[in-house]
Amino acid sequence: MRQDHERVAEKSFPENLPGGWREKIGKELSEPYFKALTQFLVTEYNAKKRIFPDRRWVLRALQEVDYSEVKVVILGQDPYHGAGQAIGLSFGVPNELFPKPPSLTNIIKEIKSDLGIDIPKERSDLTGWTAQGVLLLNTVLTVRESQTFSHRDKGWEKFTDRVIERLNEREKPIIFILWGAAAQKKKVLITNPRHYFLESAHPSPLSASRGFFGSRPFSKVNEILSEELKEKPIDWARTTR
Repeated sequence: MRQDHERVAEKSFPENLPGGWREKIGKELSEPYFKALTQFLVTEYNAKKRIFPDRRWVLRALQEVDYSEVKVVILGQDPYHGAGQAIGLSFGVPNELFPKPPSLTNIIKEIKSDLGIDIPKERSDLTGWTAQGVLLLNTVLTVRESQTFSHRDKGWEKFTDRVIERLNEREKPIIFILWGAAAQKKKVLITNPRHYFLESAHPSPLSASRGFFGSRPFSKVNEILSEELKEKPIDWARTTR
């Protein structure tokens, strides 16, 4: 008999995605690598390991922002691996979680330095950004508790490569924010000259002082949107809905 986890996995993808993403990446479900990834996750759940984020949030980044609505992409690595942290959006955590992860704290500091905006500590899920077309995508979408990169090289990278490749095909320009070497490796997938890049060190405490602080990505995004693309800028102060 097939496991409940496997049935849930098959039901939840791609049917729970918005129409644009279903059209662009729905066929990935039948690919051998995705079937192997699904089986790996089934094994992880059946071994009673704690996997983050919750299964209903694994594809949340795509659920929040449909294909045609993406204006900005902020690319992360893998989800936070502490209990109660990961919510399926790169760098976002529940509003009620304290203390906040250091990377997110540094992002908020850079917003203050860049734009003069104070973000209250309880506004940290970043859903206000997704509502404005900011895709908060990790390159790996699940992780085992307390084991960073534990789901690396299991198939998620290939899946998120497909997401980026489909975005690359779009005629309407997108601004990609690439923080750190892992995100910057994805740049080779983005060959369409219509798109824009902002690159710097990662906001992690290990690297933020080596080029993230002072990089001013938030004002730069809005300058591109308003002056070059004639689009409405992002209200970065709106971190929650």
